[in-house]
Amino acid sequence: MSIPETAKEIHLVDYPKGKPTADIYEVVDAPVREPGEGEILMRVVFMSVDPYMRGRMNPHVKSYIPPFQKGEVLDGGAVGQVIKSNSEKFAEGDYVVGYNGGWREYYTGPTDGFNKVDPSLAPLSAYLGVLGMPGFTAWAGMSQILEPKEGDVLFVSGAAGAVGSMVGQLGKIKGCKVIGSAGSAEKCDWLTGELGFDVALNYKDYANSTELTKALSEAAGKGGVNCYFENVGGMHLEAAINCIAFGGRIALCGMISNYNDTKPEPGPYNLTNLIGRGVKMQGYIVSNFMHLARDFYAEVGPMLAGGKIHFRETVYEGLEKAPEAFNGLFEGANTGKAVVRVGPDKA
Repeated sequence: MSIPETAKEIHLVDYPKGKPTADIYEVVDAPVREPGEGEILMRVVFMSVDPYMRGRMNPHVKSYIPPFQKGEVLDGGAVGQVIKSNSEKFAEGDYVVGYNGGWREYYTGPTDGFNKVDPSLAPLSAYLGVLGMPGFTAWAGMSQILEPKEGDVLFVSGAAGAVGSMVGQLGKIKGCKVIGSAGSAEKCDWLTGELGFDVALNYKDYANSTELTKALSEAAGKGGVNCYFENVGGMHLEAAINCIAFGGRIALCGMISNYNDTKPEPGPYNLTNLIGRGVKMQGYIVSNFMHLARDFYAEVGPMLAGGKIHFRETVYEGLEKAPEAFNGLFEGANTGKAVVRVGPDKA
């Protein structure tokens, strides 16, 4: 395959104030660099947009990952095909997935964080979703923090997203009663239909945490919520803490409802419930558990192959659609994993 002299990248022009707007991005024609020693040149097929990227747009907030830099290409998860390799790790033609090849048509750089994938086992985009970081995030929170037991009640916020939908399905496989929250009737129908959730709550039907608490309490039953997987924050966290059972466990994965706030809202008013009820609440990021990646693939791979795990994707066509796809995360526009198709599966 011939290598172009230039290719499109999306650069960050300015840091957003509140929800990101179109003027903070710029599509740039950048030179395609030949790979150096130990590097690869990859043609991007799919790139990922994920909520954590919003935190990288806050340059003054200390976080587990460096902020994006103004005037430079954004980066993120991507799956693609190696066009040229100066690394012993990959050969020309290999398909690979990594955490820093996105927001561009071609990636040239080190192989750190990249792994080979098999396009015959699953669609390439699945390696950014159910078999990628979101799926691993769901599995790690469930297996390492919530540790659900048969008969437990599991509540999942953001349940129609890439992570939440996986969490709920893992809960059902473990024998839990699963309650999910999502933002439309269509998404709720998907949860209780194809994915097998026991109850789906449309959070837009509830004006505040008091109303959501009542609905969640009725759905959970007398014993309350044993496990809560947190993706959203705000009134969801307050309702979950109101309904949490004695000895309950809470996994803090994300709080997307707060990511674009310019003035932080007060925290949950009811944290004292955690004390008397002996509740464990733990935050985490997926990199805390990278040493368990093989265990994740060994457990989830056969589930996917056997039809026990289902997934949906919202696919945006063309690199220029990446900002729209990213903003869709905060608008409830996506069902399942949001990905951007940058190029064809095969060259």
